[in-house]
Amino acid sequence: MADRDADLVARIARAVGDIDPEAWDALAGNEDPFLSHAFLSLLETSGSVGGDVGWTPLPILAERDGAVVAAAPAYLKSHSQGEYVFDHGWADAWQNSGRAYYPKLQVALPFTPVPGRRLFGERSAILAALETVTVRNQLSSAHVTFCDDGDIQAGEKRGWLRRDGIQFHWLNRGYPGFDDFLAALSSRKRKAIRKERAAACAGLDIQTLRGPEIGPAHMAAMWHFYQDTGSRKWGQPYLTREWFAGLVGAMGDAVVLILAVRDGRPVAGALNFVGADALYGRYWGATEEIPFLHFELSYYRAIDFAIAHGLGSVQAGAQGEHKLARGYEPVITSSLHYIPDAGFRRAVADFLVREREAILSEVAWARQALPYRRE
Repeated sequence: MADRDADLVARIARAVGDIDPEAWDALAGNEDPFLSHAFLSLLETSGSVGGDVGWTPLPILAERDGAVVAAAPAYLKSHSQGEYVFDHGWADAWQNSGRAYYPKLQVALPFTPVPGRRLFGERSAILAALETVTVRNQLSSAHVTFCDDGDIQAGEKRGWLRRDGIQFHWLNRGYPGFDDFLAALSSRKRKAIRKERAAACAGLDIQTLRGPEIGPAHMAAMWHFYQDTGSRKWGQPYLTREWFAGLVGAMGDAVVLILAVRDGRPVAGALNFVGADALYGRYWGATEEIPFLHFELSYYRAIDFAIAHGLGSVQAGAQGEHKLARGYEPVITSSLHYIPDAGFRRAVADFLVREREAILSEVAWARQALPYRRE
């Protein structure tokens, strides 16, 4: 399928794996490991996307004179799972009117709520391609989730709707060490964190492994942790065992695994990825219920790593107001939504205005709840 706009040709590939890795990575850049050809193609080859899981790869490219000048990691979705920007209410309203909300077109990093650029190269060309695919195939909508400011500006210029949400990120303000971060907190919160860390680590060996230091047995253990957490949170874990097995080979030093080991046996783990200026916490799990261990592995050890490696932030995933007490600050995230039907678009636009007001109020409350000392 192709659409011409002046000298541009929009093309849909069957998979990211079918696209030249150098061409893809040149457009995606190296700020975010999840945008890389290696990460996205591993999702495909491992069976985490594709098949009957409801994430059909549909990467869209814009070409000029045979060269790729823009791209987007797009998927045809038959549900709204694994996106972290919840539109189930929109789906219900559309389907109650007698029409099919699914499939929809989704530009996203599957199962990965990490803010960043989603429209590579010439943004306007990719947005035009997404609109064309949506209309020509009579899809209800197209969505670009967890965008950066440049994506948002380009989308709003074309009339796409913006939706805001909240995450909680730890921001590195040049702390030489963890104790210096603690010194920025109120005395009560500082003492609470020290007690949490001591209780969590009692009787455990905490190991931080990176890249080739992570062996098959380590990843097998993390797979079991992920299965336990995923089954409880989502009902069905998204990522396959093959994805975990192939991760270090595909991503190398971008992978950081923090393990809690008791008597030589891993009992809990947190899987992270290193970006250009951020550590991204992605998955956590445990085979033992140990108070505060989640905070230790997923939050405090992540802060330790970010400080030691001069990273500007730790992004520990979606939701989680409990992160506030650990020094993680509210950050607004944004997404774009294209709805061809004028009546449905107006209804969603009205909802988004009210939702943004609520988001701003929540951010204001969260900032007041932060544990930092007030001079």
